[in-house]
Amino acid sequence: MNNNRPITRRRLLDAGPHQGVLEAYGAHLSGTGLSPVSVHIHQGSARHFLAWLVQSSIAFDQVGPDIVAQFAGHACRCHSAPRPLGQYYINRVSRFVRYLADLGHVLPQPETEGTAPEPLVVEWLDALATQRGLAPATIARHGRMLAQILPLIGTDPGRYTPRVIRDGVREHARMARSAHYPKMVASALRLYLRHLAHRGLAAPELDRAVPTTKSWRLSNLPRYLEPEAVERLIASCDPEATGGRRDRAILLLLARLGLRARDVAALRLADIDWRAGSIAVCGKGQREVRLPLPQDAGDALIAWLTGPRPAGTSDMVFVQMLPPFGPITSAVVGGVVRRALERAGIENPPSRGSHLLRHSAATAMLRGGATLDAIATVLRHRSTDTTAHYAKVDVAMLSAVAQGWPEDEPVHAPPIVLLGMAWPEGAPC
Repeated sequence: MNNNRPITRRRLLDAGPHQGVLEAYGAHLSGTGLSPVSVHIHQGSARHFLAWLVQSSIAFDQVGPDIVAQFAGHACRCHSAPRPLGQYYINRVSRFVRYLADLGHVLPQPETEGTAPEPLVVEWLDALATQRGLAPATIARHGRMLAQILPLIGTDPGRYTPRVIRDGVREHARMARSAHYPKMVASALRLYLRHLAHRGLAAPELDRAVPTTKSWRLSNLPRYLEPEAVERLIASCDPEATGGRRDRAILLLLARLGLRARDVAALRLADIDWRAGSIAVCGKGQREVRLPLPQDAGDALIAWLTGPRPAGTSDMVFVQMLPPFGPITSAVVGGVVRRALERAGIENPPSRGSHLLRHSAATAMLRGGATLDAIATVLRHRSTDTTAHYAKVDVAMLSAVAQGWPEDEPVHAPPIVLLGMAWPEGAPC
């Protein structure tokens, strides 16, 4: 028997005298409509925090943000083995502490004081919503990205010059935690500078001073599924189950029309014209278009709407399967695709989100002979350049015309020419 084997059994945590509070918290979470799995996860984080309080001899009247910070930074061996505590874990603990404060078990938690946004930034964000019709999530992201660059370039538009803008963006790129941040920050800054120039608060065309991030357009192949795999995905839904009927209708809308996840989540009963066989979709920029409703997608919608489904007064087409049966979100649509991939046994898919079916629809239309203009109309793209990103290469057609290299023929590479001069033989690179 090997006595040096690591301990893999986890010690169950004990909430001690706070067990009743923990059980009441679980009932509260269930009442908000969380799934049993989510309730279990939230209760586990709360149990860990309560057990740590007991072990550290910390009373409820001492609990506050500093105590939560101590919990987040403690060298956790509460489960018999070191365990890192991520931000999501601490967020769940903070939610539990706010619940305790609402019940009066702990002192009221002070509101976090954030820096008040600049009035010009608030005006710009409002313009993005009212004039450009951007989604709230997109507006919030632009606000976060701009907040990263403003400390480096200042908040006074009158002092903005091309050098100030360029140096600030380069400094941010040097300090950025991720390679994706500089590109998003540059995009938000360009929009902000155009808004300031339109208002006459900054010099015109300052947005051209924002350096572009190095990228190679159309360098990757599209992430898509073959038509046979898409049909397996749709067939994996149980038509006899309520959730199966809903998921099948969602998958068909994604696969046949290339809808975005938020298009499906925002679909209302009034958007469907049964006589004309079409649906109205409001995409980016609040641009509403009407698309033809394929027969199989329409049949799936009828099966979902006329069969047994969660009761509710909402006019949304798709609702959640758990109380309080509210409208679904884009995340729910993505979850439908992920679960279908698992049921269909599709291993190592190129991606697991709803956009996988949008890419697949574009690629299928391209292979069927549709032009980029026609595909752009269905996908509601303003430019065919965007469509080329989704459906840019027919790999099967290229494979059919590709010619193999003769095996017996030697390869004679020509000398490298630089500025009109041949590279000297034997010279170091």
